[in-house]
Amino acid sequence: MKLDQIIQNIDWNAFIPLLVAVVLGGIIGLEREIHHKAAGLRTIILICTGAALFTIVARSFGGDNGSTRVIQGVITGVGFIGAGAIIRDRASVHGITTAATIWMMTGIGIACGLGMYEIAIGTTVLSLIVLGGLNPLNKKINRFQSDSNRNKRTD
Repeated sequence: MKLDQIIQNIDWNAFIPLLVAVVLGGIIGLEREIHHKAAGLRTIILICTGAALFTIVARSFGGDNGSTRVIQGVITGVGFIGAGAIIRDRASVHGITTAATIWMMTGIGIACGLGMYEIAIGTTVLSLIVLGGLNPLNKKINRFQSDSNRNKRTD
């Protein structure tokens, strides 16, 4: 079969969930990239799109039971990626938000793979609010905690 015949036989509608996953992953990935986080634009897009792809493939082969098992495997596997993003320092832990973002993007990718675009888009918006919108509040809380720790007396 020639390449032009293969291209003509492709069901381009099958790519819609993947394209939505790329866009939604790109939105969150851009936010992470702007803030210089370890998992940035490309990583987040690949995680979201990969989760969508595994979900689509599982649905085409295994029906609901097979899909559920593949989704469980994807979530477990991504948990290991997230664990790798967490760094424990002497007095602190870094990367937990990055790990949670990776985990959340897996869920968004799975929703895309299942064709649940409203849920995927809504969750992306909520994630943006949490990641970007709550950042000023988080800084104020950290500043308050830092000031309060300096003002404590040690006996």
